[in-house]
Amino acid sequence: MKTALKILAALLVVGVFVGTLFYLYQKSQAKPVVFDTANAFKTDIIRKTVATGSVVPRREIEIKPKVSGIIEEIFVEPGDYVKKDQLIARVKIIPDMINLNNAESRVKRAEIALEEAKKNYMRYKELFAQQVIPEAEYLTHEIAWKTANEELTTAEDNLQLIREGATKKAGQTTNTLIRSTLNGMVLVVPVEVGKSVIESNTFNDGTTIATIADMGEMVFEGKVDESEVGKIKEGMELILSIGAIDQEKFTAILERISPKGVEENGAIQFEIKADVRLKENQFIRSGYSANADIVLERKNDVLAINESLLKFDGDTAYVEVETAPQTYEKRIVKTGLSDGLVIEVLEGLSADDKIKAAAK
Repeated sequence: MKTALKILAALLVVGVFVGTLFYLYQKSQAKPVVFDTANAFKTDIIRKTVATGSVVPRREIEIKPKVSGIIEEIFVEPGDYVKKDQLIARVKIIPDMINLNNAESRVKRAEIALEEAKKNYMRYKELFAQQVIPEAEYLTHEIAWKTANEELTTAEDNLQLIREGATKKAGQTTNTLIRSTLNGMVLVVPVEVGKSVIESNTFNDGTTIATIADMGEMVFEGKVDESEVGKIKEGMELILSIGAIDQEKFTAILERISPKGVEENGAIQFEIKADVRLKENQFIRSGYSANADIVLERKNDVLAINESLLKFDGDTAYVEVETAPQTYEKRIVKTGLSDGLVIEVLEGLSADDKIKAAAK
């Protein structure tokens, strides 16, 4: 009995030893590598560069007053559409006291001179009717009376100009009524009723009453790095991505490239401007930030593969094509346009070829 137990124990030890050796042998054997395959496909390939900037109206103007004074009334708000010559605001003139006093004094002197000239005119008119004086002397006093009359009118107009900003002849106080100079939308009204404003003149830009823009004609204004500016030219197509409008892309046509670069953060940047092609009833707010993909080259519906499938032997590009299950041969290909992820295949492949890809 004891002998049988010893034999059984020995067989068990041998079995465990053999099993362990077999397990270790199995583990030491490399598993066969199985590769995935991929096919060429038809797609559109676009080679592009990126410019950053914003979308702004092509025509945006600041409305400024013609006279200094205080805002008496504002007739528009931001977001309102206005037409050319539509009333924007009214300015109340605060006259300079010295000029006002001089103008009032001039009117009084003109009234006195007119009264004296009229008396002389009437006296000499009667004498001329009685043929006491010659006609030349009478005409001299008639002209003096008319001149005094005109001087009074001029003095009164000057006084009214100082007080109200316009004369009676103008019919309305046009320079105190601020009007729009184009059709468009009111973007900003930076003043309030009661605020003092300064007229626009040679020495001063003047206070802005409102900013108005034609929102139907927008442009993209951005900057391109000097390393990319040599690759672009007027007339190229831009694809705009606006941060505030994720769902839609916009098309623009490059109009202008600045001939002079500007240094920013150690790099030279060139300004560009592009005409944004808006669809009917499409609205973009002024100042939206945008990225513009500038299309350098484009090909539609071409045969292509993922660029990661390409291999190189010196200057020769090739792929490995499956000829039998997990058996591959080297195939030289001729490539074309690439966007960095996908590359066009001109020769050497068909859509049915299975190309060696990464291992599973």
